Amino acid sequence: MPPPPTFDLRLATSRMLTVNVRELDFERVDGAPFEFQAGQWISLVLPLPDGEGRRAYSIASPPNGTSRLSLAVTKVEGGPGSTFLHELSPGAIVRAIGPQGFFTRDRGLPSLFVGTGTGVTPLRSMILDAVAKGDDAPMTLLFGVRTPEDRLYADELDALAASRPSFQVHYSLSRAGDDWTGRRGYVQTHVEELYRALGAPNAHVWICGLERMVGAVRDLLRKQMGVERKQVHTERYD
Repeated sequence: MPPPPTFDLRLATSRMLTVNVRELDFERVDGAPFEFQAGQWISLVLPLPDGEGRRAYSIASPPNGTSRLSLAVTKVEGGPGSTFLHELSPGAIVRAIGPQGFFTRDRGLPSLFVGTGTGVTPLRSMILDAVAKGDDAPMTLLFGVRTPEDRLYADELDALAASRPSFQVHYSLSRAGDDWTGRRGYVQTHVEELYRALGAPNAHVWICGLERMVGAVRDLLRKQMGVERKQVHTERYD
């Protein structure tokens, strides 16, 4: 397999999704369309204090035939890569390598997406891609965060769920206040219920986040619920 292509990206716009997550909207400097599959990731080559460093980020935007792509980056205390990207100004250019990865979805599959934090980004890409392509297979997103303010893209996801009967979104908060009326606790608590609710024994599951959560959900599905290996797809962020 040939190595993924290398190209330059220019930061077009950015916005803060939460107090510590910045969305960066890049465009290819050469203007060529950026071709990728929803769920894939790219590496950014960054000039860091200790020398050149690479950081991998899932693509948050869906494939749309343009030269643009979006990433969501969490500011990590003392992390040179995330600090660099949070301070990047519009017009700045960074080197990129990609697309890469096999965390992708086939059209028409009943789907449960399980993500925590910025692990929701490749899942968002898959969901928006399915909608754009007229895929009406049932899709459910289980999104785990600490507080209501940590829900990336909540307005967009809620609007999508309200307009499409085939899509549902559920948030589970690990540090919910008394005024929170939704789901509570870690996502593992709700996976079996939501998977069964799809009503499709052939439903596939995509899990993205930190290893501890990914491993727990994978083991629940495979060892306790008997879901086949080919139906469980994982992507770890650590």
